[in-house]
Amino acid sequence: MDGRTAECLLSRDPLDAGRLLAAAACDAAGASVLFVGTTRRLTDGVVTTRLIYDAHEPLAQGELERLRAEAAVRFGLTRCLVHHRLGAVAVGEASVAIAASAPHRHEAFAAAEWLMEQIKRAVPIWKCEEGPDGARAWVHPDAPPAVPTTTAVPRKDSRP
Repeated sequence: MDGRTAECLLSRDPLDAGRLLAAAACDAAGASVLFVGTTRRLTDGVVTTRLIYDAHEPLAQGELERLRAEAAVRFGLTRCLVHHRLGAVAVGEASVAIAASAPHRHEAFAAAEWLMEQIKRAVPIWKCEEGPDGARAWVHPDAPPAVPTTTAVPRKDSRP
């Protein structure tokens, strides 16, 4: 890149939340907000060792850009950046980062929250939880708690 931070990014590399926050800063902003969603170890009593994100990348990129632009208008943002990880994300690492700046704090906070809800609802990015035994379960935000669907060891096909 040319030294600038992309407004919307899908990345297999760790996210740099500090860089996002710095890129959101500007003289017209009275507030800058940074939201960082991280992989947690325990969800509803189930231990997670890592998350694995997959996406329809061209559609996901386009939808992130559309939502970012909509948030900028809807909340009167001066700057807004949205970065999301793909691939394996270990416990404690950032899965998503949103930096929003606005003339006032209310708009910056509201924009970050609205964006996160819209990303979970509309962007074609899928999350798989992996447990300590290697069992995996794909998760959807509106679905009931995940049920393991695959294991780390593939089953052998029983056909001859």
